[in-house]
Formats: sequence, C-alpha cells, structure tokens
Amino acid sequence: MTGHTAYLRVYEPLAALPEAERVRWQAYLDGGSIPSRPVLMAAEHDRAMAATLAVPPRLDVGNGGDQAYVRHLDGLTYVCPWRLQVRTWEALTDFRSGLPDELSEAFVPGAVAEAAEMEYDAWLATHPDESVGILTSTWQVPVPWFALFAADERRLVLGQRRSDAPAGAPARTGLDRALVYLTAMSRARRRAAKALSVVRRAFADGPAVDALEEIARWLEDFHPHSLVELDYGGLVHLLDDETLSEDTSVAQIAESLESLAAGDMESAGEAYGQVLERWRRLAALEHAN
Repeated sequence: MTGHTAYLRVYEPLAALPEAERVRWQAYLDGGSIPSRPVLMAAEHDRAMAATLAVPPRLDVGNGGDQAYVRHLDGLTYVCPWRLQVRTWEALTDFRSGLPDELSEAFVPGAVAEAAEMEYDAWLATHPDESVGILTSTWQVPVPWFALFAADERRLVLGQRRSDAPAGAPARTGLDRALVYLTAMSRARRRAAKALSVVRRAFADGPAVDALEEIARWLEDFHPHSLVELDYGGLVHLLDDETLSEDTSVAQIAESLESLAAGDMESAGEAYGQVLERWRRLAALEHAN
C-alpha cells in the first residue's frame, strides 16, 4: 500500500549526471524490469514502515539497495533516485530540531541519533555532487508547491480507491489512481521566482516568503534541464472521484498570485483561502478516529 503522502520530485537528465552517478543509474536501467512509479511508491512506503515498526525502530533503511523513479520524454531519460537512507537522516535532523533533547530521546536514543548524524555527515562529505530530489508531505500538499505548476500540466487517472476495494482485494489495489503535475525545471524556477517577488512585495517577510524562498533554493540544486513533478501520491485515496476531478488548487494559487500582483488583496485572499481550507479539511483526517 502507499501512505497518505504527497511528493515533489526532481528528475535529472541521466546524461547530465556526474560520471559515477550516470554509470550507476545506467546499470540500473540496463537491468530492466524498472518498477512503475506507483509500485515504487508502495515499495518505498513498505520499507519505511518496516523500519518504523521494528522494535526498537531502525534508522537503517538502505538494505535492499537504492531505487529510482524514471521518466522518458522526447527521447531523453530522466531519473529521480530514492535516496531513502539520506532522506531518513534528514527527517531525523528536522524531527530532533523541533523537540527538546529529553523528548526527542524518548523516540530515538541519543547514541543512535548521534551515530546517524555522523553517517549523514560522512555521506555529505563523500557525495558533494548528489542532491536529494524528493520532498514529502503527509496528509496535505504544501501550498507553495502549487505555485510551480500550471493547470494544463495536470494528469488525472481515476482508478479505484483503496477504500472502495472489496474485502480480500490485493494489497496493490488502487495503484493506478493518480493526480500528477509535470513541468520543466525552467518553468518551475521562473514561477517560483515570480511568486516570491509578488509575495515579497505584498508582505515583505513572513511564513509565505520563507516557504517560497526555501523551495526556490531547493530547485537551484538541480540541473537546469530537469523535470519537476508534483504527485498527490496516497492522498488520492482520501478523495472521491468528483472531489479529485474538481481540485483546482494549482489554478487557484495562480489566480491568487495574479490578484496579489494587481493589488487586489480581497480576491487574492479569497482564492488562497479556498485552497487553504480544502487542504486543512484533508489534513484534519490525520486525527480522525
């Protein structure tokens, strides 16, 4: 199964990767039988859950080798490696930074966390040219992600929801259900810069400015001819067909930014508020019984 997680991914051109990376992923491709995006999502979730549910929980999720999401477009091959172990180290760092030491050690012993930090530092030192091209968000899509895309870049597949599957259905039921946006890195960067400029002029600083600055910096870590993908992931199983089909978050954020640029604060706030409320309702399901 897949978790209730959305993804923002960057696919870099295989030919543009550093030599060692290119050789590794070319061998991966030459091996054939590359799993589809939904199957890889499910496998990623399964491996993370197995580590989380272990007693005690494991921080080592690298067993079984790294995988990559792959896209072929206009005769070129693009890859987005999992880097699941590195993402685990980064998630641990973020988690611990938001809690007092005494509380964080209730979840992860200090010695284990320190060992993981040393391994992460060693990876950074030995892989200076490799970036983590996957961001995740549970139970909702962060509003700044919508600013990177246009409404006509959407691909919607209304396959079966997991909740609608009959009893005894295979665990992989519903993997064909998807809502995905895909754009060129050049467009994503241009849109991020424009959104940041508009929001900064309107508000000078604040959470919205900080979030857009962060996403713009992240995009700069990758090759300029990369692809950027917003994948609703497992969130599509929380929404029925009608709700999913009528989701216009990307268009509404574009509308909000246009109104903000024109000085129409009321219209900007209305469009933004509709998106915020839509995702707040979905995020509330995290705490449902």
